Amino acid sequence: MKDIAVIYSFNTRNTKNVAKEIIKHFGSAVKIDELNAETIDGPTFMKYTNLILGVPTWFDGELPNYWDEFVPELETLDLSGKNIAIFGNGDQVNYPENFVDGVGIMAEIVESRGARVVGYTSAEGYNFESSRAYRNGKFCGLAIDLENQSELNTPRIKKWVEQLKKEFE
Repeated sequence: MKDIAVIYSFNTRNTKNVAKEIIKHFGSAVKIDELNAETIDGPTFMKYTNLILGVPTWFDGELPNYWDEFVPELETLDLSGKNIAIFGNGDQVNYPENFVDGVGIMAEIVESRGARVVGYTSAEGYNFESSRAYRNGKFCGLAIDLENQSELNTPRIKKWVEQLKKEFE
């Protein structure tokens, strides 16, 4: 398996914990670099073939500020040949109308630059009104709901990592 980077804000608690669990489930045989989304730049991003992005949804369906700041540079990159998996925290009870929108927004951006989004997951077991991450019955990444379904997160993460091991080149 080629190089892998997990990019998330080092200053978050929830996203960091999910990122650490993802890395743990890949196992020690797989080398994964952890990069801070708050300081990421284009040249560093482009060093990797396989990327896992931690993109929680803020407010009413927005990207966190640190991702927003990188988007203008991201939109100038040719991401052809990149495999990008996205996970994000959301709250399907209090924000059912934009559950994990951040995942969908980021997927739209990287796809528009030529990346292949991998790691689609079933939306079964979630209860939400709408989501920009929802496509043809699936999420275009891993949806995490720490507030309402914390007991399901570890099995979902484990299953997702096994899927990514097959989808990453």
